[in-house]
Amino acid sequence: MISGERTFLAYLDEMKIIAILLPLSYHQGLSATFSISDGSHAQPLKILEKSRIENNNKYVCQLPVEIDFGRLYWIIDEHGGKTDLQIGAVIRTDLFDEKFYYDGHDLGVKCTDSYTQFKLWAPTAVHVKVKLRPAEGTFAEIIKMKREDSGVWAAMVQRDLEYYHYTFLVQVNQIWQEAVDPYAIAVSVNGEHGVIVKLEKTARPKRSLPVLESPVDAIIYETHIRDFTIHPNSGIKHKGLYLGAGEINTKRNEGDKTGLSHLKDLGITHIEFLPFHDFAGVNELDPQKSYNWGYNPVHFNAPEGSYATDPTDPYTRIKELKKLIDQVHNNGLKVMMDVVYNHVFKRENSSFEKIVPGYYFRHNEFGLPSNGTGVGNDIASERKMVRKYILDSIRFWLEEYHIDGFRFDLMGIHDVQTMSEIRKMCDRLSKGILLIGEGWNLNTPLPFEKKAIIQNQSKLPQIGQFNDKFRDTIKGSTFNLFDKGYAFGNEHYVEAAAELIAGSVGIVKKENRMFNEPSQSVNYVECHDNHTMWDKLTACFRTEDESIRMKYHLLATSIVIMAQGIPFLHSGQEFFRTKQGEGNSYRSPNSINQLDWDRKSKYKKNVQYIKGLIKIRKDLSCFRVRTAEEIQSSMKLLPLPAPLIGFKYQNKSGEFHEVILVINPQKNEEVIELTEGEWFVLADHNNAGNYCNRRISERKTKIHPISLNIFAKK
Repeated sequence: MISGERTFLAYLDEMKIIAILLPLSYHQGLSATFSISDGSHAQPLKILEKSRIENNNKYVCQLPVEIDFGRLYWIIDEHGGKTDLQIGAVIRTDLFDEKFYYDGHDLGVKCTDSYTQFKLWAPTAVHVKVKLRPAEGTFAEIIKMKREDSGVWAAMVQRDLEYYHYTFLVQVNQIWQEAVDPYAIAVSVNGEHGVIVKLEKTARPKRSLPVLESPVDAIIYETHIRDFTIHPNSGIKHKGLYLGAGEINTKRNEGDKTGLSHLKDLGITHIEFLPFHDFAGVNELDPQKSYNWGYNPVHFNAPEGSYATDPTDPYTRIKELKKLIDQVHNNGLKVMMDVVYNHVFKRENSSFEKIVPGYYFRHNEFGLPSNGTGVGNDIASERKMVRKYILDSIRFWLEEYHIDGFRFDLMGIHDVQTMSEIRKMCDRLSKGILLIGEGWNLNTPLPFEKKAIIQNQSKLPQIGQFNDKFRDTIKGSTFNLFDKGYAFGNEHYVEAAAELIAGSVGIVKKENRMFNEPSQSVNYVECHDNHTMWDKLTACFRTEDESIRMKYHLLATSIVIMAQGIPFLHSGQEFFRTKQGEGNSYRSPNSINQLDWDRKSKYKKNVQYIKGLIKIRKDLSCFRVRTAEEIQSSMKLLPLPAPLIGFKYQNKSGEFHEVILVINPQKNEEVIELTEGEWFVLADHNNAGNYCNRRISERKTKIHPISLNIFAKK
């Protein structure tokens, strides 16, 4: 039977409540009685209420007992008409979650030399089968699965099925669907099938790196695997691939370092790669014909094939991604993974929806899929088996691929409990795992107090949040191209900028506090989204000389690096990255998205300055203060005339005990007065770090236009 042949419809909306829709064209939509049958005997239903919905009469009926999920039931009216009982809103009830929660860690496939085991969670299915295909050939073998406790279906095949392609055939509501295993760890080209592999063949030892003592010790550098290496003059052999992103000692033709070696030299601590779990939008057999950032997730536990040298071999993408991560670790850096658990590419085609229709996604008060993400679906992280899936996936990437941190795309879609449990699990498994996310308050049907958003930061004390106020105050509004922020000379942002530089913990005014601790604030002015800062500056200052735009850009980037909290840099920001004015390049060609390594040579002095500031941040603990309480006691706002901002720090480690930071965003030179004694200039308008080695003993000193200055006293 298919839905088009049903005379009327019946849905299980609660464990013992059925909604029946009788069209007015069918016996005027009237029936005095209804019964339920499992094919052998029937029981009457109690009619609780009746109402009109469009061209139907809706009957709400009560079951005498709960149904046995996994069996087919029929609803029969007084006229002898019947329809199958479909699974309705019951799957979004707490009782359903309690009844079918499965706490095992064996979902998916386990393959050994003597047997292969399959397990799938499909509590609403009446029948489930495994469809097997040899790696070569089209012959398919169908194996029936057996229903076990908690809605899990299992099958055991007494042979080694390595390299076999597999899918699940699932019957729900009288409809058969073919779906890839949600827990698939390897997939065929373009993710059409799951592939059975033995991950022990890809095992690599985990390199021991120093533990990240505090999130504020991290300096994150965001990049895209293809962008990072694809430029013709990157000097990288495997352009656009996992292997290319892991190549070392690469240089431009003119001799400047590129790729991973450039990042090691720059001094960042964490490389955050845009999504590399399997995504839609790029044909893996011809990847250069299309481009995508990767925010179209399809298979969450399998690496993307377009970055592999051979996407047809299921092992290649796994081995090459692991090699990339190893290379990053071997160079003393850590890897963050951009994860997109908030939505799927297409809900209707997703394995989640095919296997347990309606469960994995949020629905609004009208029963329609919600759209807080803006892409047509919101993952319902608050449901027990959805939360378990996310936790299992995070655990998999941690243990199998040795990931060091995660950036949660649209984290505001997730619930506080899920994010808190992720934090706890990461702490159990490894020390120093960095968790950050986009805590935007999105229009999804989750109670405000349960959303993992900035406004609920007190419930997520050990998870960093992208600080959009920092971004829009320092640079100017991301969504108004011509709005200028503090670093671009806008005096109206002085007080807000001071608060943000001090970690957004309310050092100037308590009511301005955004976060309880500085480690919750991810400070940035640029990321993959929206215009690059260089393109915004070009729009804002069309008639200005390039040298002025360069100063504004450097000042904004410098504030990111020296502010309390977690600094976050967009790849190429150190050499004025441009996307030629494109404000949304998620599928733009390489010519727009590539990291132009020639700009590194052109703007070498700027790169050196950024490198120097990073060294200062690492060397001086006063720029990496751990707690809000310590910020209050060790940082003092200096009484400088606006728009200057100055802070005096007590530095508790190293040779310098007193440090002063002064920022001048205006085009005029200013003079400030220092306390008596000999001061070392660690950064000024020209140089930073080891490149700045001046001493001054005069109390009055010049602060050059559009500059960040750091003075230190032993």
